[in-house]
Amino acid sequence: MAISLKHNKHTAARVKSRLRRQVRGRKRVAGTAERPRLVVTRSAKHITVQVVDDVVGKTLVSASSLEAELRSLEGDKTAKAKRVGELVAERAKSNGVDAVVFDRAGNKYHGRVAALADGAREGGLTF
Repeated sequence: MAISLKHNKHTAARVKSRLRRQVRGRKRVAGTAERPRLVVTRSAKHITVQVVDDVVGKTLVSASSLEAELRSLEGDKTAKAKRVGELVAERAKSNGVDAVVFDRAGNKYHGRVAALADGAREGGLTF
């Protein structure tokens, strides 16, 4: 896993803290062919999610709030995150993935991250 924890003077302290939390969580969370890893990437405006098989090192499915059908969606960022979760669940189910391991990547399980997880559960994925 390519997470660099070098001390860089241009990296904000909150980013360093999130990366440390991400590494701690990644020790325990790994995706297999039976239960791939559902990775959440959150920025200030958008949210992206991928379903990754760590054994092969391949992304099986992805969804993002940057996609054309979701950019035009009305509502706040939390509503868009929930829709992204439903969309990734729909795509994963069509690829034959029913169960995943949730990787919040050092983010708090709160707000948009929790809404995305709820949307994925409503879409039929089990964590």
